[in-house]
Amino acid sequence: MSAAVSVAVRDIVPAKEHAGAIAEHFRGYNEEFGRITRRAALNFLAEDWPAAQRDAVARIELYEVWVTRCLASIAEALPAPRDLQRWSEIKDAYEMLVARRPDSDFYRTFFNSVSRDLFATVGVNTQAEFCATNVGRASGAVPIRVYRVGGSLSGAVREIIADLPFGAAIGDHDKAVHQISADIGRYFESGRQSGAPESIELIEPVFYRGLHAFAVGRLIGDSSITPLIIAFTNSAKGVQVDAVMLSRAEVGSLFGYARSYFHVDLPVVSAAITLLRSFMPRKSIDELYTVLGRAKQGKTERYFALQRHLNTSIDSFVHAPGERGLVMIVFTLPSHDLVFKVIRDHFGAPKTSTRADVMERYQFVFQHDRAGRLVDAQEFKRLRLPRARFMPALTEELLREARENCRIEGDDLIIEHCYIERRLRPLNLFLREAEPAAAEAAIIDYGHALRDLAASNVFPGDLLLKNFGVTSHRRVIFYDYDELCLVSDCVFRDLPQPTREEEETSAEPWFHYGPHDVFPEQWLPFLSIPDALRAVFLQHHSELLTAAWWRSHALGEAA
Repeated sequence: MSAAVSVAVRDIVPAKEHAGAIAEHFRGYNEEFGRITRRAALNFLAEDWPAAQRDAVARIELYEVWVTRCLASIAEALPAPRDLQRWSEIKDAYEMLVARRPDSDFYRTFFNSVSRDLFATVGVNTQAEFCATNVGRASGAVPIRVYRVGGSLSGAVREIIADLPFGAAIGDHDKAVHQISADIGRYFESGRQSGAPESIELIEPVFYRGLHAFAVGRLIGDSSITPLIIAFTNSAKGVQVDAVMLSRAEVGSLFGYARSYFHVDLPVVSAAITLLRSFMPRKSIDELYTVLGRAKQGKTERYFALQRHLNTSIDSFVHAPGERGLVMIVFTLPSHDLVFKVIRDHFGAPKTSTRADVMERYQFVFQHDRAGRLVDAQEFKRLRLPRARFMPALTEELLREARENCRIEGDDLIIEHCYIERRLRPLNLFLREAEPAAAEAAIIDYGHALRDLAASNVFPGDLLLKNFGVTSHRRVIFYDYDELCLVSDCVFRDLPQPTREEEETSAEPWFHYGPHDVFPEQWLPFLSIPDALRAVFLQHHSELLTAAWWRSHALGEAA
């Protein structure tokens, strides 16, 4: 009896039953995802930041846990789990099973994750996995509340406050109503929108991130839609309004790729994305899925968007603008908004970290509070790209300097492992090119980026301007993670003063220092801040060059 016949005899379970078992694993994952997500409301009211952090990490790790469980189940249930023909039959049955379910693309992405691990797929296997998503098509609705403004904006806002799940915990309702109404009123009186809002639509589930809560919706006026985000914080004084966001730039940043993921219990995520894009039309679908906590779906949408772009463009992959890195080979497609980062086989001096160290730091960023200052890097494995689309010098460098990761296979360049991020303009290049006012704003925001990172217990390690980028909204973001560490792990020291002439004239450090010692007083000459901007930086951020400032933050984190 042939092997194929033997397998057919043993595996008499209908394909739809195997498909159903895979779908059940996704359902189990999705239910646990929902339970963790819903705890965010309790963490917010309890001011339990450690619990919120633990839940954020647990929810991120959950997907791979369920994929692994599903793979183990398949190995037990299928006599020949890598029988491609049988798997294709299961895939067809799976599609029939999930096609009409809300967020059916989530089911397909889960199936693809299982399939790719099962077959160790390089590129895409059209027989074993789904090769498109129902992008732009939502099945289901977003639960919203509509508040008619009529002649009283404050009356509508008062109703909103009363309907919030934490409304009773708001310390001063009148103050909250006045603050929100005044901010909305000023925005419309400024002329940035014509007329006054006729109604307010809010997505019913509240969006949580850390110990912040956000009411998310839009203001509907005469032929106009204005985003509305009301941010709340909680403290010993009770829940208070933290900010009212009405500009598309501000809202876009809140939902951006440098932010940690929201915890929001949406019954149909794709429907919510359709609504969100009504006032963030330039925001990509992959970015919205990701920031709503559906990172795997965001990664899938990003990959398929890249493939669609490759099919409709003709330019070549080139080295990304900026200085060449000692750890990563970074390249981009000029017509697209992504950069690809491949770890070199060996790092040049003075780098002492290893490949494992770099990957660990990227994983840390994936799980940590990014504070709006760390770009979200998505990890891709076994990526297949057309060799003809690479400039020869780039191909040669990848095959020479990253041969453990890159190889040629037929007409394709295979990249075993890389990170894909949104492309930013390196800060050092931006400062050379920008108008004086824009350059001053950027160097000031560079200092604010360091402060924001320190507040989330992150120390960039390498503070050179080339390791920071500027977004389209002129926000400074850090993106080079190979020396990143915790503020609380550093020892910030004042620079010892020489007591003898030979110490003062020594070319080498004459004092003892440990591997975690940091001397902020030494930074300024090495930051390469243009002379015209150095005084601006010192005017706003001179305390960042003192060990005392950093020690105060390190002690705060330790406490």
